[in-house]
Amino acid sequence: MMFFLSHGYRVIAHDRRGHGRSAQTDSGNDVDTYASDVGLLVETLDLQNAVHVGHSAGGGEVARYVARARPGRVAKAVLISAVTPLMLRTQHNPAGLPMEVFDGFRTALVANRAQFYRGIPAGPFLGFNRANAKISEGVIQNWWRQAMMGGIKGQYDCIKALSETDFTEDLKAIGVPTLILHGDDDQIVPIADSSLLPAKLVRDATLKVYPGLPHGMCTTHPDTINPSLLAFIKG
Repeated sequence: MMFFLSHGYRVIAHDRRGHGRSAQTDSGNDVDTYASDVGLLVETLDLQNAVHVGHSAGGGEVARYVARARPGRVAKAVLISAVTPLMLRTQHNPAGLPMEVFDGFRTALVANRAQFYRGIPAGPFLGFNRANAKISEGVIQNWWRQAMMGGIKGQYDCIKALSETDFTEDLKAIGVPTLILHGDDDQIVPIADSSLLPAKLVRDATLKVYPGLPHGMCTTHPDTINPSLLAFIKG
């Protein structure tokens, strides 16, 4: 955010319902409602020609919103390490992850949420489980802090939203220039069943793959990711 502020852009970051400082709602923890929430925020602030950037599950949220946005609201979209088009293995998506993976996430979340949210950033999310990783304890603790600010019900429901929602038709409906960024060492959202597919589904898409970068590459490699974003926004 500071990078783009320093380049003269207005930057708005919202907390999804059930996460961060937003209300910890019992209901509405699904992609349609997430996108509707974004739409309400956009309408309230009367944003015009905005660039919507979404990471991971947020990439799905961006895809759903941008596909349905009113004309003039969205100029461009960016999907970073996004869960699109579909994370779950199904008959029509045989390369996806099995339901047992997401059931395991839910079980671990309920059993010991604090430990669950400590292990993710300390391991695969940021690639800190790789041999030559430059581990930052501060980053791990801050990731944990942000996760623990949210509500467990919203986070539990979000696992279903990010894994079982099919964004194929949303991607086909996106009519603005879209940048798709992914690291090829993403251990959370494997690139083969994610960004390689949206790059073919979005009519005006640009795919950029970063060798060796992890899922949370915006945090671990901002000096690499930010210039790519800026060039796309300016272009």
